[in-house]
Amino acid sequence: MRPFAAVFLRSAARRCQSIASSPAASARLAPNARLAPPLSSSSSPLPRCFSTTRTTCADSSARKTVLHDYHVQQGGKMVSFGGYSMPLTYSSLSQVASHHHTRSQASLFDVSHMVQHHFEGPGAADFLKWLTPSSLKKLPDHQGTLSVLLNFGGGILDDTVITKISDEKYYVVTNAGRREEDLKWLQERLADWRGEKKGGEVKHTVLENQGLVALQGPKAAEVLAQHTDVELSKLTFGKTAYATVAGVPDCHIARGGYTGEDGFEISIAPEQTVKVTEALVGTKPTALAGLAARDSLRLEAGMCLYGHDLDETTTPSEGGLAWVVSKDRRTSADFIGAERVLKDIKEGPQRRRVGLVVDGAPAREGAKLFAATESREQVGVVTSGIPSPTLGKNIAMAYVANGLHKKGTELEVEVRGKRRLAVVEKMPFVENKFYRG
Repeated sequence: MRPFAAVFLRSAARRCQSIASSPAASARLAPNARLAPPLSSSSSPLPRCFSTTRTTCADSSARKTVLHDYHVQQGGKMVSFGGYSMPLTYSSLSQVASHHHTRSQASLFDVSHMVQHHFEGPGAADFLKWLTPSSLKKLPDHQGTLSVLLNFGGGILDDTVITKISDEKYYVVTNAGRREEDLKWLQERLADWRGEKKGGEVKHTVLENQGLVALQGPKAAEVLAQHTDVELSKLTFGKTAYATVAGVPDCHIARGGYTGEDGFEISIAPEQTVKVTEALVGTKPTALAGLAARDSLRLEAGMCLYGHDLDETTTPSEGGLAWVVSKDRRTSADFIGAERVLKDIKEGPQRRRVGLVVDGAPAREGAKLFAATESREQVGVVTSGIPSPTLGKNIAMAYVANGLHKKGTELEVEVRGKRRLAVVEKMPFVENKFYRG
């Protein structure tokens, strides 16, 4: 495993370097720009939940989460990500060891850089229904769902998790790297909503400096159960509850996460976030984990990284997310971007997101894919790729021309100037272990 671990470490290091936003960088997705999302100036090499701003060495202008000083004290290697100074790794565990610890035990990730929102009022549900293609009113109270914010052309502005707290209150989490774009879009659409009297009044609040930590892994429930009186056996995947955690009241606990493992995302008042974090990390077998492990975990779980696997040109069908477009919304067609989204669902998209297993060296973002036929024409491009710590082989996500997306399809990928075999594989690469009761 040593050679493999070394490759993974080099991979993570490369993904932490700033990617130039010049035309040359964008051109590496050519010649067919519709085969993959273009590399935008806001895209990020690392991570819902890790979002779109590039990761570089930490700088003084980066925002700090409420846990920043705690990370430094714990030996966190801080880098700039999503506009925040965030831990890439910790001195106590290597990147690969942290990945394995999450898969076998429990890890705690700081995701306080994510943007947390409340939408309240008699028009809250209808407003969010206009922005997204999901059936939000039908959700039971304290149930969340993955969805997408869509632009007028049906492209994905951001992926998001929306939780119905009550008929007139919704809790929404969006990506840190899309903060400015999302807030601008929301403000503009709220102005339209009010000016055109589209529906009831909506109050939008951003929960600034709110803490958010993700406790992930097969031992996550065992750890959290020692610090809360919520009956976790009844809190199945996607469900949420307000509860006391480590003596801190009114924490919002959501069962889910970005690793493919069982786990919880816990929203905490700013002044109490360190207290809750210390209690969870101090409970064995919990260990701190950073961005590097989160990226490899999410890719094994087949989860998208905005700015790489999704962007504003990508429709839900292209991104493998047509399932977030509810059947009743396909009939009503009353959401922003509906015309393009529904056309893709009915007729099929031009390209599709797929998983790949790659022979030899790992295929990096931007690697070109070619047909394994006499034509040898370019048919796609890699958007994310790593050596999988769990599987011991190279995996990747990519966009390929429609028709080449079926499992077992053989393609060729260009890595270091050589063509290598890449076989389309079903995702997730590692089976998800969400708790469903």
